[in-house]
Amino acid sequence: MRFQVSGRHLDVGDALQEHVKTEVGVVLEKFSGRPTDAHVIFSRDAHEMACEAIIHLSTGLTVQAKGQATEIYAAFADCTEKMEKQIRRYKRRLKDHHKERVEPVAVTNGTSYVLKADGADDDEPDQPIIIAESATKIPTLSVGEAVMQMELNHAAQLVFRNAKHQGINFVYKREDGNVGWVDPS
Repeated sequence: MRFQVSGRHLDVGDALQEHVKTEVGVVLEKFSGRPTDAHVIFSRDAHEMACEAIIHLSTGLTVQAKGQATEIYAAFADCTEKMEKQIRRYKRRLKDHHKERVEPVAVTNGTSYVLKADGADDDEPDQPIIIAESATKIPTLSVGEAVMQMELNHAAQLVFRNAKHQGINFVYKREDGNVGWVDPS
């Protein structure tokens, strides 16, 4: 497993890096078993320390957690506790999908655009203005895996390639708390 422990505008010492590797390793060994890599980022927010962990599992799922406290070790403990609760909550579902999936999730490259919110340019009123462009990956998942991935990432929506028929699908959280699924015919 690969670990990347870094700090935004602060120095992360060897003792903290070893502590992070040990604690994350224990949590992941206890619940998931096959992680591929982990990124733990520490930052300072006024008088508080923040810790963000992003862990990629071999099943293609990504677990994200954030923690805050006045001390750096306490912020990491808060983050680890949230991550552990999240993985424990989805352990049965992760195991079920893990048995079905023998190889990592296939991804398709795509491009994500951010459009200007207040309308179009005066020269061409029908054309939106692109203000940002970035590469994105579109995973090939079942609908259940897509919903689980969306919930694990605390995202409002997820675009994915349906493993059943290879078409592009979309799942999203509805205002009533349910999950919506768009499957174009």
